[in-house]
Amino acid sequence: MKKTDASLYSLLLASLLVIASTPAFSALPTSIDNQPLPSIAPMLEKTTLAVVNIATRGRTQIKENPLLSDPFFRRFFNTPNRPRTRKTQSLGSGVIVDAKKGYILTNNHVVGKADEITVTLRDGRSFEAKMVGTDPESDVAVIQIPAENLQDLPVADSDKLRVGDFVVAIGNPFGLGQTVTSGIVSALGRSGLGIEGYEDFIQTDASINPGNSGGALVNLRGELVGINTAIIAPGGGNVGIGFAIPTNMAVSLMSHLIADGEVNRGRLGVAVQDLTPELAKAFDLKNQQGAVVTQILEESPAAKAGLKPGDIIIAINGKKVKNGTSIRNAIGLLRIGDKVAMQVIQKGKRKTVTAIIAKKESIKIAGNKIHPALTGTELAAITAEESKQSGIKGVRVEAIAIGSPAWQNGLKKGDIIAMANRHPIKTLQELASAISGSKSLLLNIQRGSGAFFLIIR
Repeated sequence: MKKTDASLYSLLLASLLVIASTPAFSALPTSIDNQPLPSIAPMLEKTTLAVVNIATRGRTQIKENPLLSDPFFRRFFNTPNRPRTRKTQSLGSGVIVDAKKGYILTNNHVVGKADEITVTLRDGRSFEAKMVGTDPESDVAVIQIPAENLQDLPVADSDKLRVGDFVVAIGNPFGLGQTVTSGIVSALGRSGLGIEGYEDFIQTDASINPGNSGGALVNLRGELVGINTAIIAPGGGNVGIGFAIPTNMAVSLMSHLIADGEVNRGRLGVAVQDLTPELAKAFDLKNQQGAVVTQILEESPAAKAGLKPGDIIIAINGKKVKNGTSIRNAIGLLRIGDKVAMQVIQKGKRKTVTAIIAKKESIKIAGNKIHPALTGTELAAITAEESKQSGIKGVRVEAIAIGSPAWQNGLKKGDIIAMANRHPIKTLQELASAISGSKSLLLNIQRGSGAFFLIIR
């Protein structure tokens, strides 16, 4: 060390010793102007008791060439038997919403495929949880633990959230243990992200990372406003864009799951599109929020209620409709048999129509009506909702008679016909058109995680 540097070092050290010895720095201040420093610690001391860590174990199917499932192929090539499943484990979070009954809200993707679910509380206690119900389309699940002396979270009305409200995310990121991050509500009503079938997300910049899924998003009063669900993370980490399911949606779905173990969604029988400024101008409307009815299914609840193509739906059950997604989400929360009151603009006049949500009907058809080679089968097209959830399009084999020509050629119940005679198909009509006049059928079949071609004569 040079002499100049040594002098500067000695001067700096002496200055620090003087500062440290002064009364002002002898202890950190606990208040300013006789007011305590702001802190959310008191709120978190109660809130964090209701957030749990979840560990799951399960099994998943190993993808393999469909030929390896053929016993004749395996015998001919003397292929050794290999395990067709592998063990999986994951970590996530959950929120106690009913302390007396031990109900915990979490995400379907955290527990949906689990064989074993272990819940660890803030006080260190662990319990094996029971699956109550799960809804893959909204990514909501409910589990239950047989524990006493639990602390649950009060649930807030998520419709009262505003952009800019402060929120706190609590969960188990990366399996590190309970962690708290804070931020604000960045946006509301986020949809069209392709993350879930039903989307109405709260967007927040509070850090949400893998493992936070199923955890709590709370306001500064310690009330639950959302269930942390997803992130946008191109680099694999938090970039300040996280999403949570609003409590109004999650709690409504929870009641379905507790009652039935699943969400039995009905249908309204209406197709809609967003009311854009251009469409509003074309319909001579000042209001630019709502959804335009584009199609009404015959004999559907919408048709019986008197809805017509060109009607503008502006409110459902007293809640304003922002766009087409608002209608889908609202109907998706209702049970079969529920009444839905819709405020519409029909031919320039406002009116209220009431419909009763009906059971979804799966259109099935006997295979022989499409082609003689499919005699003994019962076929149904995959619905748009199923397709959006699984990514699979085509016609499903709902039933097949043992000994029928299709069965003898290898077709099985549950198979998905994705292509027929090299033509991609989505509907029963497309299947009929693709195989019309053919003596034999060349079908591309999706079975489980594999796909193969099958010839039926």
